[in-house]
Amino acid sequence: MAWVKPFKGLRPPKDLVERVECRPYDVLSSEEARIEAGDNEMSLYHVIRPEIDFPEGTDEYASCVYEKGAENFAKFQRNGWLVEDAKPMYYIYAQTMNGRTQHGIVLGASVKDYMDGIIKKHELTRHEKEEDRMKHIRITDANIEPVFLAYPDNVALASLIDRYARREPEYDFVAPIDERICSHSRIVHSRRPSSHGCGSFGGTRESFSPWRDAPRGGIQLFYGRVLPGKRTDYLGLQPRGERPGVLYLR
Repeated sequence: MAWVKPFKGLRPPKDLVERVECRPYDVLSSEEARIEAGDNEMSLYHVIRPEIDFPEGTDEYASCVYEKGAENFAKFQRNGWLVEDAKPMYYIYAQTMNGRTQHGIVLGASVKDYMDGIIKKHELTRHEKEEDRMKHIRITDANIEPVFLAYPDNVALASLIDRYARREPEYDFVAPIDERICSHSRIVHSRRPSSHGCGSFGGTRESFSPWRDAPRGGIQLFYGRVLPGKRTDYLGLQPRGERPGVLYLR
């Protein structure tokens, strides 16, 4: 069986989300990240592409670059540009492109399930990319890049997602860059603070039975920017507690 769990995300306040959001680190060059960040000190590029804070031509794999990323990550939290949720949550995330909207769940998955083959590998990754993300995770002590997972179609789970996706979203904005990838982003909390307290996601772990009921694995690693081919020694298998997870808006 595959195990999933909620987590306490680090998220930008609603009024800052469009200043913090950015594209994934590996779909653009350092030069492009520098241009897109511009004079916006709140752009997450300062965390995931910290070489933009150095003179052009700086080696993006230099130790000082990773250290700058960790420094910027701490700054984002200190300044309230990223705020940790008070309780662990599942999140509903949606993207709209060319009139079609796709929904998914943002959650925590098990590295051990990946190592044991329950989460199936989609592709191998290049060694230099593995080394880069290993260093970034170790030095920032955070999981800032997403891993996309695919799972078997399930009517009950789809109904659960649809029910919460109908709520007023926490964020709802049009990405100002690269509309070929994503023109419209929405995040709906599974639990939302209100004057009446926090509501529940509406289901227990059994809601995720399509993943649990597959002894040989019901989840496929569709696209991983964090979990590389065979290098998982730097992740949750080490008894260092849970790393903060950033809801990556793109």
